[in-house]
Amino acid sequence: MIRVLLADDQALIRAGFRVLLDTDEIQVVGEAADGAQAVQEARRTRADVVLMDIRMPGVDGLEATRRICADEDLAGVKVLILTTFEADEYVYQAIQAGASGFLVKDTEPADLRHAVHVVARGEALLSPSVTRRLIADIAARPRRGPVRLGVVDRLTEREREVLSLVAGGLSNDEIAARLFLSPLTVKTHVSRTMTKVDAHDRAQLVVLAYETGLVIPGGS
Repeated sequence: MIRVLLADDQALIRAGFRVLLDTDEIQVVGEAADGAQAVQEARRTRADVVLMDIRMPGVDGLEATRRICADEDLAGVKVLILTTFEADEYVYQAIQAGASGFLVKDTEPADLRHAVHVVARGEALLSPSVTRRLIADIAARPRRGPVRLGVVDRLTEREREVLSLVAGGLSNDEIAARLFLSPLTVKTHVSRTMTKVDAHDRAQLVVLAYETGLVIPGGS
């Protein structure tokens, strides 16, 4: 059973998500109307996934995500950001804050439930449209200093290769097929890479790959 916390300042939206999510496999265990309450409820409920709106009064979703992801007692809690096309400029900040994925508010019910399952498994959820905006945002930013760039030097050649494919949006199974490896071996490479570069999840690996120039926006 996946335990979900709903954080949105609109009661009607929370009610709608509750109806869509409450199933045999997913249980809504709490609701929050702002970021501060979301952090409190995350601590109280120990939900597996927080469905987090960005724009809320007082403490917004970005700050709430930072607080949740920085709290060692909430290490197992994943944050799935609710976004709209108008709010996509916050994607980069949300990933840096520790968010594991993004979901458009008008998504289909089946896709909503699938997203919760994906994030609960510890995987990143980045839709193509959100990824394109993320990459464009990273490309427009100045390159980080030598310390940040040197992070990639900690990786083996194979780990850099796997990181490049993760940044391209490939799953572990797809990477395994591309490199003629087993999915378990790829999973091990991804886990070691995240540890070496201090990445929260695959979403942050994507940011790292583009920030350091390992992958070039628009490149092959």
